Amino acid sequence: MIGALAMAAALAASAPAATAGAAPGVFPDAAELARREARYAPVDLTVDLSGLPPPEREALRLTVEAARIVDAIFLRQAWAGNEALVLRLLDDPSPLARARLAYLLRNKGPWDRLDADRPFVPGIGEKPPAADFYPAGVTKEALERWMAGLAPEARAQAAGFFTVIRRDPGSDAFRIVPYSVEYQGALALAARKLVEAAEATRDSKLEAYLRERAAAFLSNDYYRSDLLWMDLDGAVEPTIGPYETYEDGWFGAKAAFEAFVCLRDDEETRKLARYSAALQDVEDHLPVEPALRNPKLGALAPIRVVNEVFAAGDARHGVATAAFNLPNDERVIQEKGSKRVMLKNVQRAKFDKVLLPIADRLLAPADRANVAFDPFFTHILAHELVHGLGPHRIRVGGRETSVRAELADAYAAMEEAKADVAGLFALERFVDRGVADAGLRRTMYATYLAGMFRTLAFGLHEAHGRGMALQMSWFLEHGAVAARKDGTFAVDAARMRAAVESLTREIVTLQARGDAAGARALLERRTVLAPEVKAALQRIADVPVDVAPRFVTADRLAP
Repeated sequence: MIGALAMAAALAASAPAATAGAAPGVFPDAAELARREARYAPVDLTVDLSGLPPPEREALRLTVEAARIVDAIFLRQAWAGNEALVLRLLDDPSPLARARLAYLLRNKGPWDRLDADRPFVPGIGEKPPAADFYPAGVTKEALERWMAGLAPEARAQAAGFFTVIRRDPGSDAFRIVPYSVEYQGALALAARKLVEAAEATRDSKLEAYLRERAAAFLSNDYYRSDLLWMDLDGAVEPTIGPYETYEDGWFGAKAAFEAFVCLRDDEETRKLARYSAALQDVEDHLPVEPALRNPKLGALAPIRVVNEVFAAGDARHGVATAAFNLPNDERVIQEKGSKRVMLKNVQRAKFDKVLLPIADRLLAPADRANVAFDPFFTHILAHELVHGLGPHRIRVGGRETSVRAELADAYAAMEEAKADVAGLFALERFVDRGVADAGLRRTMYATYLAGMFRTLAFGLHEAHGRGMALQMSWFLEHGAVAARKDGTFAVDAARMRAAVESLTREIVTLQARGDAAGARALLERRTVLAPEVKAALQRIADVPVDVAPRFVTADRLAP
């Protein structure tokens, strides 16, 4: 399947684009698929490798090859039928089949992630919320009953990041299958590439990480390699493995495979390191009851500013990732904290291609003049930093648990909203303490308002969109954002600061109490867009929603 996927990507990229504008039928025709693809503005991601020594360039090339294998694993995780559908589309030379294939690879499945996951290929039903992590045909309730009857150790494995649940052949019984078994062939190939990369590099920390991550692919134990990943500080900065759990729409528990292969920007990394040292102050001043704050954060959160050479898997579908905060393993977070990685070249592309056109149309003139790249970049950093603040391990009813486990299906949207709004709170603290320039306060809210519309344009069917709808509703109600008669929007900075504090308090308190019912009620009540916001989104319908990176530097690495 790995070879078929590579062939599919090449054919889809070379297929002639249809002319947009034809009226779609029940399922979109080639012209409509071309119109949808145009929502992603193509951008060549180039990274200067001139200063990279030959051994590190070879390690980079081999890591990219491992990442291409990870892309195929994620395609299978997203839906069990993807492999067969890719092969069927490859056998059909028609322009429509080529357009469907290209859009399937964009979405990592036959459902449009920007269109409420509606299918765009005939014969395809609704997108399964369980992806391919759980058996087809089983209900969530049946799995919950089965898990409840397991011994504690088995229950932890069943709910763990790195296992799938399958049916025993010829019976209705369930069994727990490690990723190392489920994806054994592909992981063995990827592990071999990582070992070859480890042999090529002269960076001892990178070598140790690559060897340990290769071993983890075969052993299913990612703990030690995650610790080693935290210590990376060389030019080549790879992140590869199973991480984010958004694809698991039932329990938010199963980690999807992804890869970011990047080159570190040393100058920008040094500039932003000061924010990491200010995190305890932000935690100490969170607008919640003092008992809910963490009096001693773990190790200082490392910050890396990088330029992306290649992305794969969960990092390469639909909307492009601009930054990430990993790992998600609470043991690693307790011991070493988590690392915030900023993808600067991706962020710059999003700002230029998407956010500036939105600001020109939807912001009042005074606010439009304050939109700038620096606050856009810095808030994304704050968003990632704040993921590590607030409650994580909590006690509910006398038992120790986690916010993720208690909030379940409400966790992702609430956590994304927390990171957004508490990220704004953190920026205020950074300015107050002189960690950030005072000019940031003048530009941050106007830039964030334009960014809110950028995120809402993705739709409300996934965590980031729902979390942003919650914020927009809150800010409008509290007068922090006002809709003007001419269809533009304006920020009231003083009211925005107060609304940021009140919403941060609301979300963090619900998380600390493990209040799933309260979290669901808040989301249900607040994730409804006001008519003015809906009209504004219509006005930017022709603006690209996101960028479509073309990894030209990675392609040039091939021997």
